[in-house]
Amino acid sequence: MIAATRRWLRRNRTPLAVGVGVVGAGYVVTQYVLGKISDARERMSSDRIARENLRRRFEQNQEDCTFTVLALLPTATDNILAELETERITFELQQQKAAKLARNGEPHPSELGSEPPSVTDDDGRSMVSFQSESGVHTSQMGIPSAATVGEGLQDGGQQVQKARKTKLQLWNDLKISAITRAFTLIYTLALLTLLTRIQLNLLGRRSYLSSVVSLATGGMEQSTISLENHDDDNPDQAYGNDFETNRQYLTFSWWLLHRGWKQVMLRVEAAVKEVFGGLSIRDDITMQRFSELTLEVRKKVEGATEAERQAGRWLEYLLPPRDQEEFVLKESGMTTESSPLDSPNAAPLRRLLDETSDLIDSPPFSHVLTLLLDAGFSTLVDQKVAQQTFKMPAVPEVPDLNGLRVTEVVDVKPVKLPIVLATLTRQAHSIGNGVPNEYLQAMEQVRDLEAFAAVVYSSNWENEISPINDDRSTVLIEKDEPAVPEMAVSGFQPSNETTPGQESVVDVGSVNTFESVWGKAVETAEKSESKSESL
Repeated sequence: MIAATRRWLRRNRTPLAVGVGVVGAGYVVTQYVLGKISDARERMSSDRIARENLRRRFEQNQEDCTFTVLALLPTATDNILAELETERITFELQQQKAAKLARNGEPHPSELGSEPPSVTDDDGRSMVSFQSESGVHTSQMGIPSAATVGEGLQDGGQQVQKARKTKLQLWNDLKISAITRAFTLIYTLALLTLLTRIQLNLLGRRSYLSSVVSLATGGMEQSTISLENHDDDNPDQAYGNDFETNRQYLTFSWWLLHRGWKQVMLRVEAAVKEVFGGLSIRDDITMQRFSELTLEVRKKVEGATEAERQAGRWLEYLLPPRDQEEFVLKESGMTTESSPLDSPNAAPLRRLLDETSDLIDSPPFSHVLTLLLDAGFSTLVDQKVAQQTFKMPAVPEVPDLNGLRVTEVVDVKPVKLPIVLATLTRQAHSIGNGVPNEYLQAMEQVRDLEAFAAVVYSSNWENEISPINDDRSTVLIEKDEPAVPEMAVSGFQPSNETTPGQESVVDVGSVNTFESVWGKAVETAEKSESKSESL
């Protein structure tokens, strides 16, 4: 039996060897394939987690931007309201009207009957309408008594003529002040929104890259990228965030809140005087006419064409010149004697300021700013002024497709200019101190704002890599690491390509990374919108 088995094995040893080899090779190949599949699954899982972490970081950043704007806006609002004292001019007009009534013994204009209004009565009714629309009542004006008024009016007709001239000047000042104040607040809100998005998204990008570098340089015990920033706990971390740099960088919003708004105000005021200067306080104005005048002011402030708007420079309103940077830090409570901005220790702050300046001077910034201003002025003119002043019905944001397609024809009558000024006076407080702030909400609904923030957050990753060690060696991130996962925010998919040989972080004068990424994002958005419209 044993001999027969040996003879059989000897005769079939070749087929058996081949069979065992095939089975062994199959087992090895199977284990190899299963290992590769397992590695691929782990890599896909890591990439998915990294993308989700990046998305959550980005979304949290945008929420932080909203709260930051709401926290900073009252500072600029208080400065603008203190500079353009529309209520004080209204108070002086009411004082003059009360003094005139006390001197002549005439009844209040609201007590007049159906007599045809004279020039004086028309002015009085304009004053009453302005007070009633803006919420400023006679009891709040501190009207002087008749005896007090009589002491200063002993020269008869000459003093009356002088008062009459002063009243016209006050009405003109009120017109310019009310319009300029509302428009300046919208421009300030839009600029502050964009500046905050740039600052917080740049810092958010640095925080994310810092966690990536920590993972790539030995922190392999942490398998995922943390959403929290622990850079402040590591004084030896030369890459990414440090608390003092972040604090100094965010402090530069002080310039817009205390200096830049005044330059914006002067620019807006010059345009308002040129456009609205010839409009009399007694004139009737229609909704269409007011919209046309508002658009004319915007053209003079921003530019009439796309080329003029892109050529406009807003940097001087948002960031100080280099010779004023130390002043801003000192005014904000920062001490810079130990580390001036031109020292090597301030290189991270200098790089952040330079990149912020380049972003502000880029064409995408002007494009997004125009869209934000469109949303702000649309809320003011097409909603608030149209509904509260001209009594136009509200247009539903989402029309009922199943409802009757009946268009209501509304006879929009012209109104007196003081009624429009009263609405603007009231809305100025809503723009700066409204809770909830409808104007900020309208601006944040602009899709290109989120796209702009996403591009800032996801571009120029390689330029953030800075020397870490004393021997000036740089950290290189392996391609297998989920360092820069693809991010898609609201349909935008910005890439992370870079152009070699750039002298600055964002070279506005050439085809640079930021603008190329922005172009791809906008192109993707247009394709998605056209596809949704076709469906």
